[in-house]
Amino acid sequence: MTVNTSALSFKIKNILAPMVRVGTLPMRLLALDFGADIVYCEELIDIKMVQCKRFVNEVLETVDFVAPNGRVVFRTCERERDCVVFQMGSADAERALAVAKLVENDVAGIDVNMGCPKEYSTKGGMGAALLSDPDKIESILSTLVKGICKPVTCKIRILPLLEDTIHLVKRIEKTGVAAIAVHGRKKEERPQHPVHCDVIKAISEAVSIPVIANGGSHDFIKEYTDIEAFQQATAASSVMVARAAMWNPSIFRKEGLCPLKEVMQEYIKYAVRYDNHYTNTKYCLCQMLREQLETTQGRRLHAAQSTQEICEVFEMGHFYEETTAILEAKKTSLKAKIQDEDDRMEDTDVIKMAIRFDKREYPPQITPKMYLLEWCRKEKHPQPVYETVQRPLDRLFCSVVTVAERKYRSTIWDKSKKLAEQAAAIVCLRMLGIPEGKLNEGENHLINKRKREDQELLPCLKIIYSFILNGSGYIKPLISGRTAISNRDYV
Repeated sequence: MTVNTSALSFKIKNILAPMVRVGTLPMRLLALDFGADIVYCEELIDIKMVQCKRFVNEVLETVDFVAPNGRVVFRTCERERDCVVFQMGSADAERALAVAKLVENDVAGIDVNMGCPKEYSTKGGMGAALLSDPDKIESILSTLVKGICKPVTCKIRILPLLEDTIHLVKRIEKTGVAAIAVHGRKKEERPQHPVHCDVIKAISEAVSIPVIANGGSHDFIKEYTDIEAFQQATAASSVMVARAAMWNPSIFRKEGLCPLKEVMQEYIKYAVRYDNHYTNTKYCLCQMLREQLETTQGRRLHAAQSTQEICEVFEMGHFYEETTAILEAKKTSLKAKIQDEDDRMEDTDVIKMAIRFDKREYPPQITPKMYLLEWCRKEKHPQPVYETVQRPLDRLFCSVVTVAERKYRSTIWDKSKKLAEQAAAIVCLRMLGIPEGKLNEGENHLINKRKREDQELLPCLKIIYSFILNGSGYIKPLISGRTAISNRDYV
């Protein structure tokens, strides 16, 4: 059995559990501040992650994994690099490996969620759904262990029968995982049900790798000393804390819990500093307030519609203004630096104009790229070649088009690859004195060409449509007295 080795150890550790909408960067950093040894991010679905691109955010000093729509799916930073475990939801070994390879250089370990009973996790065969498919569990974990250099863990729930649970964890151990986190409840049980410490203890005694006990917030963990009591009751190597940490992350503080007001203000500082989305910030603060949500402060928090309004609820408006001003100044400085570098390194052979593509100025389905391609074909030039780059700072795009061995681009960076390419095409068309297809240019030959093509195609489409409607193996007459194909011609 091959076990991945790493500086990250799962023995005698207090760990922040993966929690949806809670385990984002501000909460993870706060938990570390209060004494957590390892922090897990919230479960992130493999299908979403494989679409992401990695960006270094120089303003926030973070590494961001960004979806095609621009949304930051996962954000991390140097502070947590050696102690953050990335948890994914997956039911496919190869896709899980692709995600792990994407993030492994920015995290300390990879975890697969095999215990979440919620529909958003199980409906795709992920989470607790995997518990009924041990072969797939073995395939996913073995693929990850062999495919990456960081330690791999998984988080499970217990099965109805103890012997089945023991058999499963022994199969998991053989895959080479570094540790197993065990939520001591069955998949149909909820927090109000007692945690099965005896089952976790039996698992701890059955395997040689570290077992991480989870599920003790309701019955055991109310303050720091309770973490050790839960560990002793389960004979586990480490303890993973979920809801008790969500309510007050200072649960990890050896000296005892901090006042909630102080904890929430520290959380807000991280949320502002790392540009956390206000809806996520509000959700986490509401979990901390709990029974105080009906107070004046709680109602104001619930009504807040921005990070600034949240800060004002907690008398931190001045902090918000100062921090956002610093970040904005840093962003402006970086933009100026990048522009200076662009100017110094600019290819003098590239012809440039300040152009932005506005699709409202063009007929439907007609674009400058189409006009440029049509012109190249007419002049017997190779078709245009577009080279597009994305700027990490603001994730804007710039495209250079090569036509007849000359290069053209717009000096304006755009929000999408498609828009940047259209802008480059416009620069080329204007420099060559070629119509670009705008509405104010008069008769549009591309539109006329499309109309002719559509008219030529119409009889064929009618034949196909008639064939589909008739549901037979031959074509019936389309027009009274005439037919494009003989009634006896089979298709």
